[in-house]
Amino acid sequence: MAGWERLREIVHLEIIQRGEEGCDVSGFQDKWAAAGDDEAKLMVVYRQLMELEISADFPYQEPSDLPGILAMRPEGARKLTTDKSEAEWLNQFQGAWLGRSIGCALGKPFENRQFMSGSGGRAGWKNIELWFKGADAWPIRGYTPGSSRASVEYDLKVNDWCRKSWKEHIQFMESDDDIRYTVLGLILLEEKGLDFDAWDIGKLWHKYLSYQQVCTAETQAYLNFAQVTSHMQGEKTEDWAQKSEWVRTWLNPYREWIGAQIRADGFAYGAAGNPELAAELAWRDASFSHVKNGIYGEMFVAAMIAAAFNETDNERIVEIGLSEIPSNCRLAHDIRKAVKIAHSAVDQLDVVDRIWEAFKHYHCVHTNNNAALVAASLIFAKDDFELAVTTAVLGGWDTDCNGATVGSIMGAKLGADKLPAYWVEPLHDTLYAMVTGFHPIAISECAQRSYEVFKKISAQYSAGQKPS
Repeated sequence: MAGWERLREIVHLEIIQRGEEGCDVSGFQDKWAAAGDDEAKLMVVYRQLMELEISADFPYQEPSDLPGILAMRPEGARKLTTDKSEAEWLNQFQGAWLGRSIGCALGKPFENRQFMSGSGGRAGWKNIELWFKGADAWPIRGYTPGSSRASVEYDLKVNDWCRKSWKEHIQFMESDDDIRYTVLGLILLEEKGLDFDAWDIGKLWHKYLSYQQVCTAETQAYLNFAQVTSHMQGEKTEDWAQKSEWVRTWLNPYREWIGAQIRADGFAYGAAGNPELAAELAWRDASFSHVKNGIYGEMFVAAMIAAAFNETDNERIVEIGLSEIPSNCRLAHDIRKAVKIAHSAVDQLDVVDRIWEAFKHYHCVHTNNNAALVAASLIFAKDDFELAVTTAVLGGWDTDCNGATVGSIMGAKLGADKLPAYWVEPLHDTLYAMVTGFHPIAISECAQRSYEVFKKISAQYSAGQKPS
């Protein structure tokens, strides 16, 4: 059963996906075109695509299993230790939740094709720049205005379904999938601690999320999981290991897109200071719906967030993230390229322009280009929260996701007391997540609960309990 797109579009995206994975897809565009809208013929093409082998000369090594990933990662700082008071820890957890909310709210109005993929012959980042300039709000020093002269001059329009995130109206963090997944990560760690796997992710989603609240890879995994389990039976079946591969891959050409990467935060907060553990927990989550670079994206981000609680150098934070994924995967190569661009960029527009040109061959919500933009924003901005978050959003592609991820890392690193008041105050310490018990909730309560989870996880880890 196809959920996010019509079957014809899924097969077309699968051709692209298989090619990116290193398969020879020569002739498949013609086969796809010849199949038209005939679903039986399209499924023949699809099955042929799924049977392709990776070419022998493919230069990357990209396992999806955890032992394989661990065997191919470089040396790194697996756990960072430091002595901090409860107040210091709470300040950082509050900073992380606030930073994530700020970045998400800033980018949310731009989550449409004009700004994500570009329009009028312009790159997405250029349209974002034009929007702020047309609103007399350049450089970016606050939330996204809902009106701009660019709407007339360049036929641009921000999303009107998130008016509560516009600068003119913002009073809280409104519901968004980037925040819902952070909440779900918190809930799962509260309920399960270190004892969970991908099966539990599926049950969690079916319990808390409606079908309308999931997108792309999550939509397909949500549907596939429903077909291999029963809502009336909560126990994992013995053949789950075999079924899990089908759940995350069947009719899912989005399996290396950004969906897993945005789910890292709740797990990373629970493993604060322990990037290796954060990456392992992220693998448990990501492997429900993603493979290869889709998994690595969540592991990379989770390790960076966890490191940010005990490491203040963004260069080191990115290096630690890279140390938890295979050194010779596409994502690692792309991140290293992005870091070089950030080092030589002369200003904010230069860095987003060069990142766009380097990675625009990916879909606007693919893992790799967005992770590259995240890394470049961190390297370029150093200790400047505002510069980091605005660069991540200005870069286009998945604007709210990237703003949220960079905001989370910078907020965890700097702490709530170092975040600019004119970004924090409009949220009024309030989150509406559209998740039972979190609609509304104080952002500070989420931070407190993450801190309590962190203490529980730390105790379990110290006692020798590892992820299940």
